[in-house]
Amino acid sequence: MAFTRTYDGDEPVRVNKWLGQTGVCSRREAESLIAEGLVSIDGETISDAGRKIEPGQTLTLNDTAQQALASGMTLVLHKPVGYVSGQPDPGKIPAVRLLKIPNRIGEGETPARDASLPPIGRLDEDSRGLLLLSSDGVVAKAVIGPASELDKEYLVVVDGVITEAKLSRLRHGLVLNDKPLKPARVTQIEPQRLRFVLTEGKYRQIRRMCELVGLEVVDLYRIRIGPLEIGDLPEGRWRHLTDQERAALIAASTASPTS
Repeated sequence: MAFTRTYDGDEPVRVNKWLGQTGVCSRREAESLIAEGLVSIDGETISDAGRKIEPGQTLTLNDTAQQALASGMTLVLHKPVGYVSGQPDPGKIPAVRLLKIPNRIGEGETPARDASLPPIGRLDEDSRGLLLLSSDGVVAKAVIGPASELDKEYLVVVDGVITEAKLSRLRHGLVLNDKPLKPARVTQIEPQRLRFVLTEGKYRQIRRMCELVGLEVVDLYRIRIGPLEIGDLPEGRWRHLTDQERAALIAASTASPTS
């Protein structure tokens, strides 16, 4: 089945850059797929790697493109604060710098320095926790595809007064970029600590949600993506996704979110 995704950004962006940022594939892979005529926008096949996608337009990777992306490795990283998930701006440190043998847990191949491993579900520079880096298009579709039902769980420390009214608004009723957010599961687990469970992942979503109700995020820690938990993986360390975990992610992506 073809992969489709609607661009929900505020400004036009180059297709190859957007695909790389969202973890569908690397910029280089995107350029190759475009050159082969495997990518379309709103039903029109594109051939220019510099083509921009406009807000609200829908991009499609056809079945051949999906097959080309279906092989590859997926790594599980406990990202510390201070590292960026994707292509870094000058002066920023990419999370892939942590993918070294001394940081590896368990067996498996260590990726080459120039390996293409885009993030699947980005984590901000000032956030920490579970991050997937993958060249496996099937896993990418399972985690961030438009039909995915995977939820993501975060533990969030905030400054500000937490009230039931604020929690109610966080759960349902907020709007970002003029679009209502999907309902979220938000619970208070400590005086200044909240648990968020989301089924979508807009740019800096939790921080912006909290700002809308007068709270400031002090620490944001992702602990789960669907059935995959960060567990006891130490900060700054990484391991390979197991075959069983890969199968569970793919299966869960079409099931109902975790209760």
